[in-house]
Amino acid sequence: ELVARAERFERFHHVLWVLSQIALLGTLWAYARRGAAFMRESSAGPIGTGMLLGMLGLAIVWLVALPFRIAAHWWSRRYELTEVGYVDWLLEDWTLLGAQFVSLCLALLIVMGLARRLGDRWWLPGAGVFVAIAALFTFAAPYLDYTTEPLRDEEIVESSEQYRAELGLDGVPLYVQDVPEETELANAYAYGFGPSKRVVFWETLLRDPFDRDEQKLVLAHELAHHSQDHLPEGIGWFAIFAVPGAFVLMLATRGRGGMGAPEAVPLALLVVAVLQFLSAPAANLITRRIEAEADWMALQVTRDPDALEGVMTAFAETSLSDPDPPGWVRLMTGTHPTLEERVAMARAWAERNGSTP
Repeated sequence: ELVARAERFERFHHVLWVLSQIALLGTLWAYARRGAAFMRESSAGPIGTGMLLGMLGLAIVWLVALPFRIAAHWWSRRYELTEVGYVDWLLEDWTLLGAQFVSLCLALLIVMGLARRLGDRWWLPGAGVFVAIAALFTFAAPYLDYTTEPLRDEEIVESSEQYRAELGLDGVPLYVQDVPEETELANAYAYGFGPSKRVVFWETLLRDPFDRDEQKLVLAHELAHHSQDHLPEGIGWFAIFAVPGAFVLMLATRGRGGMGAPEAVPLALLVVAVLQFLSAPAANLITRRIEAEADWMALQVTRDPDALEGVMTAFAETSLSDPDPPGWVRLMTGTHPTLEERVAMARAWAERNGSTP
C-alpha cells in the first residue's frame, strides 16, 4: 500500500515537472525574442541594462514556475505530508530567490565586462568566473544561513567524533534546522568546504520514525561527503561543464552582438536553460555516484546495514518517495540512487561482510 501510494504521489510531480519544463523553455524562448525591446527604456548603460534584463528574466521565470509549485504544495497537503499554509510556504523562498538574483547580477556584471573588453575571447575567463561564483557561494552559504543552530544531542555529537576519526576528518560542526511543525518531511545535508564545512539535520529527522541507529547512519553519510571532498569535487565537475558551456554561449549570442551587448542577455538565459536541460542526465549520473559512495562509506563506518535499510523505509514513509521510479525520471531528475538501489546496497554490504540485515 505504501509503495502504491508513493507511486501515485510522485506521478503527479512527474507530470508537473514535464509541464514546468515546457513552460520554462517556452517562456525563455519568448523572452529571447522580445526581451531586448525593454532595453530601449533604460538609461543604465550597456552593462546596467544587461543586468536589468537578466533580473527581469529571472523574475518572469519565477512567476511562470509559481503555479506549478503551488500545485505541488497543494498535492503535498492533500497527502498530509505538510500542513504549512500557502503564505508561509511562499515566504520560505525569499532567501533563495535573493541569492539567485545576486549571483545572476554578479555573473552578468563580470561576463559582460569581459566580453566588452575581450570580444569573443571572453568565454574562457568567463567560464572561470562561473566556477569562481559557484565556489564562492558553496563556501559562504553556511556563514549566511540564519535558519540553523548548533546541534546539542550529546549522543549524536559523540558519534560524530568517532566517525570523524575513522574518516580522517577534522572538526565538522553539527547543526539542526527547525522546520514547520506541520510537516513530516525529513532531510539532512552537508555543505561548505574547508573552514565552512557543516552537517545539518532537519529537526524532523531527529524524531520518529527514525531511530537512533538510523540517525547515526545519516550522520555518517553526511560526514562521508566531507571526508571524500564531494563538495569541492562538485565544483570541479561544474568547471568541466562550464568551459564548453561558456563557449556555446559565446557562439549563440554572437549574432546579438555578443555577451557585451545587453540585447544578448535574454537569449543567453534561454541558452543556459537549454544547456542545463541537456546536461541533466550526465550531471545526475555524477551526483548519483557521489551519493552512492557516501552510502558505502557510511556502511563502512557504522557497519549497520539494517540502519541504511531502515532510513530508506522511513524516507518512503515520511516523503512518499517512489522506491523504483520510471527510467526517464531517474535520467532527468534522479540526483540520488533510488531507495530500492540503496536498500540493495545495504544487503550487498551485509552479504559481503557475512551478515544479513
